[in-house]
Amino acid sequence: MARTFRLAVAQSEIVEDPADVAALRASGIRLRELMVEARDAGARLVQFPEGAITYPHKRVMSVHGPQRVGPADWTRAAWPVLRAEAEATADLAGRLGIWVVFGSIHPLSGANRPHNSLYVVSDTGKLVGRYDKRFLSNTELRYLYTPGTEPLVFEIDGLRFGCALCIEVNFPELFAEYERLDVDCVLVSVMVDDAPRATVAQAYGTLFSYWLGYAVPAQFAATVPSGIVAPGGRWIARAPSRAEPALAIADLEVTDGEVATAVRLARPWRRTAQAGLYDDHVVVGDPRSEDRGSF
Repeated sequence: MARTFRLAVAQSEIVEDPADVAALRASGIRLRELMVEARDAGARLVQFPEGAITYPHKRVMSVHGPQRVGPADWTRAAWPVLRAEAEATADLAGRLGIWVVFGSIHPLSGANRPHNSLYVVSDTGKLVGRYDKRFLSNTELRYLYTPGTEPLVFEIDGLRFGCALCIEVNFPELFAEYERLDVDCVLVSVMVDDAPRATVAQAYGTLFSYWLGYAVPAQFAATVPSGIVAPGGRWIARAPSRAEPALAIADLEVTDGEVATAVRLARPWRRTAQAGLYDDHVVVGDPRSEDRGSF
C-alpha cells in the first residue's frame, strides 16, 4: 500500500421508478453531494448501494401494471437521463480526484434485458470497470435482468478490490473466488432490508480475512446501516441507523493486533492448509487408522 487508504461507504436514497425524471435527477444530485462529503473527509474511494441512481421496482416495471408482477417494460426507463446522471457522476469524480463505485442498470442492445451493475469510476473521471450481477433472484432472472458472467477486480494504490451485489452474499463460492483472486477488500452493495444478510457478509471478513464495504439504501438504515468490516470480522465503521443519507468511513490499515493476525497469519495459514499442509501427516496403511468401529 502506497499510503493510508480511506474508504467511505454511503447510504443513499434509492429511486425505484426509472421513468421518474425529476426523481432520477434528484437522486444524482444527492449522490454527488455525498461524493463531496467523502472527499472532504479524505476518502480515496466512495462506494454506493445497488441501484444508487435507480433500482427499478418489479411492480413499477411490470407490463401488467403494479397489480401483478410480470416481464419488465424497459421502454419506460428514461435511458438518456440515466446516462446523463452517470456521466455527471464520473465528471465530478475527476474534478474531486476521488474513486466512486455506484450501482445502476446498464442497457444492452436489441431486445436483451439490461444488466444490474456497479460502475467503477477512477479519480480521473474515467469509467474503468463494470460489474454485472451474476447471481440473480428468481424474479430478477424471470422478469428483469440479464445475468453477468465474470468477477471484477480493480486496483487502487496497491489495494485490490472485488465487487458483489445483494443476493450474491448468499453464494459463498463468489467470496471464495475473490480470495483466490487475492483481493484486499470486497465492495458489497445491496438493495434489501435484511439484517441476516449483513451478518453473512460480515462473516466473510472472518472466513477470508479481507475488508468488506457494505452499502445499503438510506431507507433501510434503521435495520442495518452501511458499514465497513475489517479482516477478522469486526465492524470498524457504521453509518447512523437513521433513514437519511450518510457515510461510514474507515482507514484500511494493517495496524492493530486483530487485523494484523487476520491478514498476516490467518489468511496465509488458510491458504497453506488448503494447499496440502496435512498430506505428510496422514497415517496411511495402518489398519487402526481405518477402523471406525472401535474405541
